[in-house]
Amino acid sequence: MRTARRYLAREIYRSCTVVLLALIGLFTFFALVDDLDNLGGKFTIWALFYIQALALPTRLYDLLPIGLLIGAILALASLAQRNELVILRVSGVSGMRLLGMLWIVTIPLVIGATMLSEWVTPAAEIRGGEANLVYRGKAGNGRLESGYWFKEPTPDGGSRTINIQSLGGSGEVTDITLYEFRKDQELIALSKAERGVFSNGTLVMENVTENRISADAVDALDKAEPPKEPIQQVIKLPRRVLSTTLTAERLLARVLTPERMSVATLLDYIDYLRHNNLQYDRQVVALWRKAVYPFTLLVMMTIAAPVAFMQTRRGGVGAKVFIGILVGVAFFMVNQLALNVGMLSHWPPWLTALGPNAAALLLAFGALTMMEYRHAISRNFAQRAPWSKSPV
Repeated sequence: MRTARRYLAREIYRSCTVVLLALIGLFTFFALVDDLDNLGGKFTIWALFYIQALALPTRLYDLLPIGLLIGAILALASLAQRNELVILRVSGVSGMRLLGMLWIVTIPLVIGATMLSEWVTPAAEIRGGEANLVYRGKAGNGRLESGYWFKEPTPDGGSRTINIQSLGGSGEVTDITLYEFRKDQELIALSKAERGVFSNGTLVMENVTENRISADAVDALDKAEPPKEPIQQVIKLPRRVLSTTLTAERLLARVLTPERMSVATLLDYIDYLRHNNLQYDRQVVALWRKAVYPFTLLVMMTIAAPVAFMQTRRGGVGAKVFIGILVGVAFFMVNQLALNVGMLSHWPPWLTALGPNAAALLLAFGALTMMEYRHAISRNFAQRAPWSKSPV
C-alpha cells in the first residue's frame, strides 16, 4: 500500500500544484490590473510588483482549500479514466481505506498550511502593511475618517483614549491626540503631538501641546464663581514619554484582518481587547477558524473521494467532475458566508467555525458510503419494495 499511496500523492500533488499556480496567477493578474490606476508618486510599478509579491503567501493560504479540491478531483478522475483506481479497489482496498490513504496524502499539506499560517503569512502581511504605508500612505482596513482609536487603563485607575491619524512603519505614528480621564470619567488632559513612536512599552511623543484641566473645574463651573486658579493650562513640551500597553505589533494588528495574524499574535490582541473592555468576538471567531483550517483541507479531500468510485464506462465524466467541483466550491462559499452570518446572529464561535465543516464531512461520508455499497443498497431496496415483486 505504500507504493500505491506514494503514487496517489504524486498525482494529487502534481495536479494541485498546476491548479494553484493557475488560480494564483489569475488572481494576481486581476489585482495588478486593478491597481494600475493608483500608480503615481511613490507608488511606482516596482512598488506595485513588490506589494503583490508580498500578497502571494496570503493568496496561497486563501486558495489552498479550493485548489486542493479541484486538483484532487482532477487527479482522481484521471486515475479513474485509466482504470488505475479500479485495479486498486479490486486488490482489496475498500472505500474507507482509500479515504484514509487520501487523508494521509493530505497531512503534508496540512503541515505546510500550518507553517504558512503561523509564520509566512503574518510576516508577509506585516511587510505588506508597512509597504502600503510607505507607498500608498494607508495600511488597509480598520481606519475611520477620524483615524485609528485605541483605549487602555492608566495606573491610577483612570483611562486614556489615543487617536492616531496615520500609522507608519516600525511603530511610527503621526498626528496624535491623547484624552486622559479620571476614575469617574472626567477629562483631565487633552494632548496633541505631531509625531511619535511606540517602542519598548512606551509612546514617545514629540512637539506636544498639552491642555491640562484643573481638578476643581467642575465645581467652579457649577458654582458659577471665578476660580482661584486657571481652569485650563496649556503646556508645550518638546518630548513626552508615556507608558502604554500598545506595541508596534498591536498597532498593525488593529489594521490587519484577524485571520491573517498568527495564533500567538491573535491571543495577545484578544487579551489586550478583553483587558480594555473592548469587543473581541471577531477575533475569537478568527482564532477558531484558524484552528479548524487544517480540518477544512481534510473535508475538501473527503468531498473529492467519491470521484474514485466514478464509472467511466457510462460516460459523462466531465459532467461528474464539474458537479464535484461545483459542490466543493459551494461548500467553500458557505464556509466563508458562515463567518458573517454567525457574527450577525451571535452564534458561538465554535459553531461558526465547525458547523459548515462538520456538515460537509457528514454529507461527503454519506455520498462515499452510498457509492461504495450502491449495489447492495439497490438489491436490498428491490427485495423490500412491494412493486418490484413479480405477480404469481
